[in-house]
Amino acid sequence: MPTSHPSRRTVLAGTAAAALTAVPGAPALAAQAREAGAVPYRWRNVVIGGTGFVTGVLFHPAVRGLAYARTDIGGAYRWEQRTARWTPLTDHLGWDDWNLLGVEAVAVDAAHPDRLYLALGTYAQSWAGPGAVLRSEDRGATWTRTDLDVRLGANEDGRGAGERLLVDPRDSDTLWLGTRHDGLLKSTDRGASWAPVKAFPAEASATGQGVTLLVAAGRTLYAGWGDGDGTAGSANLYRTADGTTWEAVPGQPSGTSAKVPVRAAYDAHTRELYVTYADAPGPNGQSDGSVHKLRTAHGTWTDVTPVRPSGGGGGEPADTFGYGGVAVDARRPGTAVVSTNNRWAAVDTLFRTTDGGRTWTSLKDTAVLDVTETPYLNWGEEKPKFGWWIQTVAVDPHDSRHIAYGTGATVYGTRDLTHWSPWIRGLEETAVRLLISPPAGRAHLISGLGDIGVMYHERLTASPSRGMAANPVFGSATGLAQAAARPSYVVRTGWGDHGNGAYSHDGGRTWTPFAAQPAVAKDAPGPIAAGADGSVLLWSFVHWDGTRYAAHRSVDGGATWTEVTSFPKGATPVADPVDPALFYAYDTGTGTLYASTDGGASFAARADGLPLGDSQFRLAAAPGRTGDLWLSAKGEGLHRSTDGGAGFARVGSCRSSYTLGFGRAARGAGYPALYQVGSTGTVTAVLRSDDEARTWVRIDDDAHRWGWTGEVVTGDPRIHGRVYLGTNGRGIQYGDPA
Repeated sequence: MPTSHPSRRTVLAGTAAAALTAVPGAPALAAQAREAGAVPYRWRNVVIGGTGFVTGVLFHPAVRGLAYARTDIGGAYRWEQRTARWTPLTDHLGWDDWNLLGVEAVAVDAAHPDRLYLALGTYAQSWAGPGAVLRSEDRGATWTRTDLDVRLGANEDGRGAGERLLVDPRDSDTLWLGTRHDGLLKSTDRGASWAPVKAFPAEASATGQGVTLLVAAGRTLYAGWGDGDGTAGSANLYRTADGTTWEAVPGQPSGTSAKVPVRAAYDAHTRELYVTYADAPGPNGQSDGSVHKLRTAHGTWTDVTPVRPSGGGGGEPADTFGYGGVAVDARRPGTAVVSTNNRWAAVDTLFRTTDGGRTWTSLKDTAVLDVTETPYLNWGEEKPKFGWWIQTVAVDPHDSRHIAYGTGATVYGTRDLTHWSPWIRGLEETAVRLLISPPAGRAHLISGLGDIGVMYHERLTASPSRGMAANPVFGSATGLAQAAARPSYVVRTGWGDHGNGAYSHDGGRTWTPFAAQPAVAKDAPGPIAAGADGSVLLWSFVHWDGTRYAAHRSVDGGATWTEVTSFPKGATPVADPVDPALFYAYDTGTGTLYASTDGGASFAARADGLPLGDSQFRLAAAPGRTGDLWLSAKGEGLHRSTDGGAGFARVGSCRSSYTLGFGRAARGAGYPALYQVGSTGTVTAVLRSDDEARTWVRIDDDAHRWGWTGEVVTGDPRIHGRVYLGTNGRGIQYGDPA
């Protein structure tokens, strides 16, 4: 994390660069303090352990115990040997830089161990901002930033390929960056400015994969190209010996199984370059692949594919997949490890060779997996699987038996080639959608998450012992609600393996599926509300493509459902925390607040003329009060009603508000503490108010921003000052006054 911040400055840059700036520092914090005051907080992750796609793992070639990891939406990390934890390196990126939390590539300098480079940019789409390069002289403790005028795609197809960033081994001042749509870029001033490499022979495309990998083999550089068609003569691998002229590598493999070069690794002992290929960039959509080896001194290629994908037939099941990660053992000539990818039927594996690819052994076949530290990796089954989406493999250059690989949910590591466990402490990548902090009971937190459903957190410092909420197991959660006057009753909705809704009578520890669900729930499970006493459930439905459907109501715990035609389609239902007969909904398309006084059976319009917006407007009901509603309307600010939605007034202390929650009142205060992500001036931050929104204090800081945080925030009803914050890729953050 940043510990010091150079002053901001701007320099001239090449055609592919814009401004060079320092990490935001004390001046910005001081400005925010003038706007909203500031209270120091201690911020930590609620421990789950991984939960997202780790797209790159890199051991430093010259420093024992130093490693880096990159993720598709959750930033980059450095492994701390002393503390045996991953340290996040990009938490300082704030609201305006949300697109930079995806890490496209990582590079280190073997000759200068303290230097580290990151290529950032989550999406290459027109609606996303340009990418950036961060460079550090102290292993990521502090950064200097160069903004690019090209877009990168760390959360798009091909995000497990690479690395696309390389320090030239002949000159530490020279860096190379492969882009998806803008060809190859080069810097001659250690990343301060960038210019396109006009001599690179492949033609950039507005829609393709572009440069998929960069690797040094001695003094020769190789670049993979992902936009070839796989036919003979269609090059997908280029090289340069002098850093100026590039040529297609002669004799390179062709065909569907060698269409896209995914990763490459060079064995300096044998002077052989291993390249993994697939018929698509992955991580999804691969059905064929291969592994080839180039003897760089002689220019001869050898097919060393461990196992060929099979389309099935003759009664045999299909075994389709591509190849992804590859790493060589720096201590043992001819020893390499490759991974399969997108192998769902037989489950992905690592293959290891000790004889240059003549024979291979599947490490999965003898693997003993221990997920005690992160029980969710059982995925509701008896034992965990070896992994999926394996597009990165790393062999420790200082320890041949220390191997790591990333999956769609974690990093597994071994020290003996047999026993594997998550190598994940400190790395949290969950996209958080929903949070409840119960007023009583064993757990202080229940969370609804993207990809890994719902979790019950007995402790904030350990991954939930029960793993993902089962019966059913969810992929992603879409709804989570607790009956305010009956907190033992909790309901959840989402994309489940056996139904898309469930209820709990023990505060979220154990679950039972709804006895029935509306037909629309199969393809469009949306948010749900439980009446104050739990007697009524109101379930709204939104398809992933944005199509909205009529809500349904149940008065028998989900055994039967009735359509509510007067409820605004797709809106989020909100239950009054005191009166079981009252429910609310905000129609962002018309700017109208709707209310029900008959337990959700019918709805009528109340206040209108409110801000028009999208589904990210948040309506919240203050605990312990009836009819006390707060509307976070993004740039339209914060609005409040104290008469059940008959009228709203804009809260003058807020310029913008994205999400709002409640916690235990301060000592002597008569109203719950308010927490929000919003602004009182120009900086969007995490704020707290102890005086009913008359004044606010900022409680995050410039080292703890986490990109976009506008989904969910809530306080703890038992501990004043404690707040839980959902991020889009850095898990659940919780803060306590320092």
